Amino acid sequence: MHPFLFAGAVTVTAMALAATPAVAARPRVAVSVILVESNSLYPRKVPMTADETTRDRKKWLETTGKEASEAGGVLAAAASLGMDIYPVHSAVAEYLGSVERTSFELHVNKLVEEIKTAQPPYQGVVLVLHGSMVADGYPQGDAEVIRRVRVAMGKNFPIVVTHDFHANVAPAAVEYSDALITYKENPHLDLKDRGIQAGTIIHGMITGKLHPVQAIVKPPMVFNIVYQDTFHGPLKPLVDEGKEMERTNPKILAVSTPAGYQYADVPQMGPSVVVVTDGDLPLARREAQRLADKMWGMRERLVLKAPDAATAVRQANQAEKFPVVLMDTGDNIGGGSAGDGTAILDQLIKQKVLGWVVTISDRQSNEAAFHAGIGGAFDAMVGGKTDKLHGVPVRVRGKVKALTDGKYIETELRHCSERYFDMGPTAVIEVEGSTKDFSNVLLLTKAPTSPNSLQQIMSNGVYPPRQRILVAKGTTAPRAAYEPIAAKIVEVNTPGATDVNPTHFTYRNVHRPMFGLDDLKR
Repeated sequence: MHPFLFAGAVTVTAMALAATPAVAARPRVAVSVILVESNSLYPRKVPMTADETTRDRKKWLETTGKEASEAGGVLAAAASLGMDIYPVHSAVAEYLGSVERTSFELHVNKLVEEIKTAQPPYQGVVLVLHGSMVADGYPQGDAEVIRRVRVAMGKNFPIVVTHDFHANVAPAAVEYSDALITYKENPHLDLKDRGIQAGTIIHGMITGKLHPVQAIVKPPMVFNIVYQDTFHGPLKPLVDEGKEMERTNPKILAVSTPAGYQYADVPQMGPSVVVVTDGDLPLARREAQRLADKMWGMRERLVLKAPDAATAVRQANQAEKFPVVLMDTGDNIGGGSAGDGTAILDQLIKQKVLGWVVTISDRQSNEAAFHAGIGGAFDAMVGGKTDKLHGVPVRVRGKVKALTDGKYIETELRHCSERYFDMGPTAVIEVEGSTKDFSNVLLLTKAPTSPNSLQQIMSNGVYPPRQRILVAKGTTAPRAAYEPIAAKIVEVNTPGATDVNPTHFTYRNVHRPMFGLDDLKR
């Protein structure tokens, strides 16, 4: 068994125990945001590009201060504690594929240079990283970012890191940071809270009030993404326990139980437990191991039982209460998929179901609908055009009911705290077979957009509670929006880049054996 997996597997960082540097009246703290979730099982390289919003600090502070994001949380902590926050070089990349090496080197070097050459100097940095970035040559891309900052700034420079709940946390990330915190919630509703937590810890380090040390344990298991909902079992009790530990024990600064990201073929793929304490290394080790044992004990409840598209559609159509929400997990846009999967759409049409809504990203069909105009006839082969993973194009006939600009706003707290959305010009097709009481609705968009808001369909004239079946291209993220109106939510095992069955993929780099991929003794 790999030494970083499960029993006795603890990696520790104690850099913060070194002497605390002199503190300015108002500490200057840098913040960089590189949120890249790499589906490296998809064979393509994607470039990393600069996030230009960091160039204008005044505008960045104004915009970020209104966000319920990690950076917004850091700003809230800074306002309360008396720190000055400076955005430094940040970058983005598409999720479907791994990051191309030249651009990775370019942007990481720019980040390090900005932190290293700042005058007056920074007293610390908060790195807002996803935790599942895969770059060419760097399977744990986020850990490499942290390592380079550490090498450039030295062992006494405070580095606090935030990661997504889907992070494949690398022991090296824990080794080179002073405190590593991940989201506790999925859907991700606690980003700002984690930013406040990070800002509070780094302020405590700079002022000499906190001396964080941390430990990580990684159970050898795939925590299937279907079961990563932290508001229900099996994860909820573990997440709640971590929150309670932070609340009741002043020595415990942070408890993180990220479930991992099964679409990254990297050595550290899988869940983790990271415990950060104030100078108490034995406590961090002991609690990390204890919680990891509990996570390992859940494995029998993680056997995949999701129905295929034909079964899910048939059962949804026979339900007694509506609407039923079908999660198109194989075409999970939040996981980098293209949004043009047709598995469920095909079954809805074949089974002659009434009262459904499906959103497909298909530029060609979208343009055909706009050419036909409102009220015009629509007859086209829809979806299945990006690759051969997500089904074949499906013939859809009907009429164009509406054309919109595809922009909408979500005012409630939803997954990742997003507020403004833009799908590009969007066509609403009333599909053949609709009745006055039950419309079959196909939304054709220009750009794939994760269905984290009901406004995605409401802004196009569809009232979700009146529909019988709603299809959301995701796994857990849409729950925050859909649960309040759903009679039932069903994860559907559909084909695609985000197929939820890990045995359908070939892993070459993951440490084995691993429960969920191998027949480990139970």
